[in-house]
Amino acid sequence: MKSSGLAQLVGIASVVALVSLLASSTEAQVNPPPILPAKPHPPTPRLADGTPNLGPTEPNKGYWHLSQFQDYRQVLLRPKGIPYQPWAKALATYRRNDQSKWDPQGYCMPPSGPRLMTTPFPMEIIQLPQQKRIVMIYEGGAHIWRVIYMDGRPHPEGDLLNPTWLGHSVGRWEGDTLVVETTNFRDHPMGLTTTFPSSSRKRLTERFRLGQDRRSLSYSGVIEDPVYLARPVEWSGRWEYRPNMPHSNEKCDLDVARKFLSDF
Repeated sequence: MKSSGLAQLVGIASVVALVSLLASSTEAQVNPPPILPAKPHPPTPRLADGTPNLGPTEPNKGYWHLSQFQDYRQVLLRPKGIPYQPWAKALATYRRNDQSKWDPQGYCMPPSGPRLMTTPFPMEIIQLPQQKRIVMIYEGGAHIWRVIYMDGRPHPEGDLLNPTWLGHSVGRWEGDTLVVETTNFRDHPMGLTTTFPSSSRKRLTERFRLGQDRRSLSYSGVIEDPVYLARPVEWSGRWEYRPNMPHSNEKCDLDVARKFLSDF
């Protein structure tokens, strides 16, 4: 009986190892690692106005491959966890027990910042210097796009306020770093993590910078939300470039999204 049980365990382990190997092989084919240029690294690719090119260096080829984080623990500059308000921590703990239920992205709902940058799907940056704006296209969630105004305009106030889940973003260049400030959010069921909401009082500052290898994108920022957070949260991460990879045309089920909103 013992030898039979041991053989069964070995057989199960072998199957698990084979499945893992096939899964990793499939992942490698679908999402191959970036091909880094040889050292010394080439100079930063730039647009005609002299700003760094954060998008594809060849037309319609490649995207930034984002990674998913739970509670941002992997990228927090203060790794002890998110400083929730006491009542909000209980809410986050409750929802963490059933993340799939409380993650609006699974229902094709648009995530909010900074959760936008931690969906495990492609993201492309399109710079439009003549129009003085930058567009970020996200494949995850509701397949949305985000507009960053680069013309120096202020955030809307008073009667001009129009809160949205993505907020109102204005950007500027500090050397080769793109700095984006976003306000005018509306309350969102998933504004920070897969299980944690954010309020209309949220303010977000993000920094994007091309890596020295030209195949990585450094991303850092600060989020303030006095409704849910006891103090600002800072993070820093890095995303890799996937050359010659197209966006998919996966569709969202709007009926599922409507049901999620009605149940939330």
